Amino acid sequence: MSTMMSRRRLLGSLSATAAAGNAAPATSERPNILFIYTDDHSYRTLSCYPEAYPWVRTPNIDRLAQRGVRFTAAYNGAWCMPSRATLLTGHYQHGVESMQMEGSYPGSGYDPAKCPFWPKELRRHGYFTGQIGKWHTGTDTGFGRDWDYQLVWNRPKYPETSTHYYYDQPITYHGGKTEILKRYSTDQYTDWATEFIRGDGRDKAKPWYLWLCYGAVHGPYTPAKRHLSELAGIDLDTPKDIFPPRPGKPDWAQKISEWEKDANGRPVAGGRKFIDWVRQYHQGVFALDEAVKRLMDTLEETGQIKNTLVLFTSDQGLAFGQHGFRGTKVAAYDANIRSPLIFSMPGRIPESRVCRTPVSGPDLVSTMLRFTGMRPPWPMHGRDLTPLLNNPDARWDHPAFLVATGQTYGSDTNNIPQGKAAFHGKVPWWVMIRDKRYKYIRPLIQDLEELYDLERDPDELDNLAIKASYKPLLRQMRAQAITELKRTNCGFVDHMPPVREA
Repeated sequence: MSTMMSRRRLLGSLSATAAAGNAAPATSERPNILFIYTDDHSYRTLSCYPEAYPWVRTPNIDRLAQRGVRFTAAYNGAWCMPSRATLLTGHYQHGVESMQMEGSYPGSGYDPAKCPFWPKELRRHGYFTGQIGKWHTGTDTGFGRDWDYQLVWNRPKYPETSTHYYYDQPITYHGGKTEILKRYSTDQYTDWATEFIRGDGRDKAKPWYLWLCYGAVHGPYTPAKRHLSELAGIDLDTPKDIFPPRPGKPDWAQKISEWEKDANGRPVAGGRKFIDWVRQYHQGVFALDEAVKRLMDTLEETGQIKNTLVLFTSDQGLAFGQHGFRGTKVAAYDANIRSPLIFSMPGRIPESRVCRTPVSGPDLVSTMLRFTGMRPPWPMHGRDLTPLLNNPDARWDHPAFLVATGQTYGSDTNNIPQGKAAFHGKVPWWVMIRDKRYKYIRPLIQDLEELYDLERDPDELDNLAIKASYKPLLRQMRAQAITELKRTNCGFVDHMPPVREA
């Protein structure tokens, strides 16, 4: 994005904020929002999703889905930090101005004047805002500006604890003291959240918004001790393309090889069998499922269930074996980045419904704002999903969309780098767009495009982009991706590397 465009956006933000008028008073009709946000949590780990292994069981998350609308596909981000930046700003990664990595990973920073977070506007409009758990978006966590209440693991500020997802986290209490948390983090975050819901430490006269950011099930995939014996004796098929070659895929995808073969030709990594890795990952979900039960029980007990919008999703998914990846997000395949998504609010949102329209992270922000009655405080990239919540089968002409630019944000993405700088790990920058059936992926290096029929080929093994009969559809979806890039003021849209013909 150019400097002129950045100034226009800032002026547009200021104008929209001024137009919103004075802060609206809190009323009983304005719903609370409980936003449950898990980490590296694939839709395949929930038994309410048909893609889950047959031995997966998450009865409490399933019950949440039965009391609301479950979306089959959500794309919130390509990895932890940009997905969180999106859910704080309503912008895709290329629109998150001033966010940058700095110092030791995951050190990062931003200018709140250029990169405002929408909970600040919630506060101004009479909401009491809270955030609990993992923070991965700049060392400034926004307490006192964006949040009235905050119990936070500030991962960028304490990079030496960046792997402490389950124990020994430095927790900062409401912008003050920081103490090491020895307890299993999923359980402690839930305790704090139930206290918040009950009214401890908040203004009970105001509607509330709580962003509950679990660290589970991020690596090192540590289950609670009570779940270490779960899932004994499970079995599963090995993903078809765990080992290369992968016919029809781009050159970069042929190089993904994070598994080795044991003496019997079965996949192993780090001395452990494939099935052991998958089992441990799924064991960590049990505590999250228990947490959802406790949260929903607390809403019931306090009489807030009918006036609380509940969202359940994750920053992105995680591939285990698919396409050769091991515990990896970043790539544009569903196995890597597709998140679960559930909306629930009895009496306002229909129950036991499934929406097969794919959606994107910025859409969640626009939807939450709609429920509060607020107008967007600045131009946002997402679309309000309430028509789909009212009727999950409604016609929806907007594709799901996502852009991944590694560890680079905002106008810093205007110029696509060359060589290794255009990669995040082993995966190049990319643009992805999909409708109910097809997905298109354009790498931002000179390599093959990808096109998949997700109805016929949900594992994304057959790249239709290399087939002559699909050239018209390929051109159509390529044009749709460019339209979305232009709609969201993407600075690199007019100078992307040329596509490589098959």
